[in-house]
Amino acid sequence: MFVVYLGLSAAGLVGTWFFNLRFSPEEGAGGYLEAWFANNASSSAAVDVIVVAVAAVTFMIIEGRRLRMRITWFTVLATFPVAVAFTFPLFLAFRHRRLRGAARVPAVAEPAPSVS
Repeated sequence: MFVVYLGLSAAGLVGTWFFNLRFSPEEGAGGYLEAWFANNASSSAAVDVIVVAVAAVTFMIIEGRRLRMRITWFTVLATFPVAVAFTFPLFLAFRHRRLRGAARVPAVAEPAPSVS
């Protein structure tokens, strides 16, 4: 799952920034954020992404604190200027790694067997 999440994160970064870098204000009536709401279809997609991004950031903050994950600050701060399609799968990859590591560490050390 770690590799799957990293692949999705890379796809989210490349996919969103391919179009971000191609955008020019001449294409729309206004700037980048105004273009998000240029028509009903793009407005629907924009609201969809904004709500999911807020939910993802909320989850990343709560879950990152619970698991004491150091990458949380990066994923939260990069969500809006970069893309939630990049940061959320990245967070999930490192969350998966953290949970797998925690499952390998016994909660209570077992006593060593006695040698007779």
